[in-house]
Amino acid sequence: MTDQQTRDPQLTVEVLSEALPYIQRFSGKTVVVKYGGNAMTEDTLIDSFARDMVLLKEVGINPVVVHGGGPQIGDLLAKLNIESRFVNGMRVTDAETMDVVEMVLGGLVNKGIVNLINQCGGKAIGLTGKDGSQIRARQLKVEHQSPEMTAPEIIDIGHVGEVEHVSTDLIEMLAERDFIPVIAPIGVDAEGHSYNINADLVAGKVAEALGAEKLMLLTNVAGLMNGEGEVLTGLSTQDVDALISDGTIHGGMLPKIRCALEAVKGGVQSAHIIDGRVPHATLLEIFTNAGVGTQILDAE
Repeated sequence: MTDQQTRDPQLTVEVLSEALPYIQRFSGKTVVVKYGGNAMTEDTLIDSFARDMVLLKEVGINPVVVHGGGPQIGDLLAKLNIESRFVNGMRVTDAETMDVVEMVLGGLVNKGIVNLINQCGGKAIGLTGKDGSQIRARQLKVEHQSPEMTAPEIIDIGHVGEVEHVSTDLIEMLAERDFIPVIAPIGVDAEGHSYNINADLVAGKVAEALGAEKLMLLTNVAGLMNGEGEVLTGLSTQDVDALISDGTIHGGMLPKIRCALEAVKGGVQSAHIIDGRVPHATLLEIFTNAGVGTQILDAE
């Protein structure tokens, strides 16, 4: 017998019943989802993500997707014999590399996600931050200082940017007409120069600008963990500040948590660090009591 035939109908009904109050609560609200990591590279997870976005839209929630694509950029650069260099974890992006970034993020990856959502019955539209000048960017200044230096050194890493301003007109227009916006994290400055921006940062700033109900960052970990390996959730912004101060939050998780923290302090109702390796992680976090990650809320 198939899984479909052996599935307990009563369990299905219980799951739907548990989801009902969450559907009622979040109908009409905006959820910004940063899509990346394993969820973007494994076939079963790719399919479950696309279905999740379509289901959210069908029950009246407005998903906005911001995606990454670092591994795909690296693969194409390697094929083109262009060296990948990193400073403080950020890709050094000269003009030639920026052309590849735009080709991969704005073309290959973006259109692939749009196609998957559409194949699942949704109506997705692919954008970059350059479309309608949605994401105004400025060059990111990277500082380096060693103990023997009297002042920090400014390192030029090229077309790597940070978000200066987000215009929401185009995103809101698409959402109102039942489209799912899928945004590549490429910004533009006042002179028309393109910038590659960290997708987590773009998702956070888009969520702030939209006044989103939720910011959801898909990762390759179960969430924020304490020293005993337990996932922490239901954290206030004050809790997170304390965990940063005492060193519980450190290393690679620190930029992601700071992004989530800034979004909540900027008006987003809650931010979630969720495990993108779990099929249908977005639905599990939104529509179940247990959830699958770390939730951060403003205590006020």
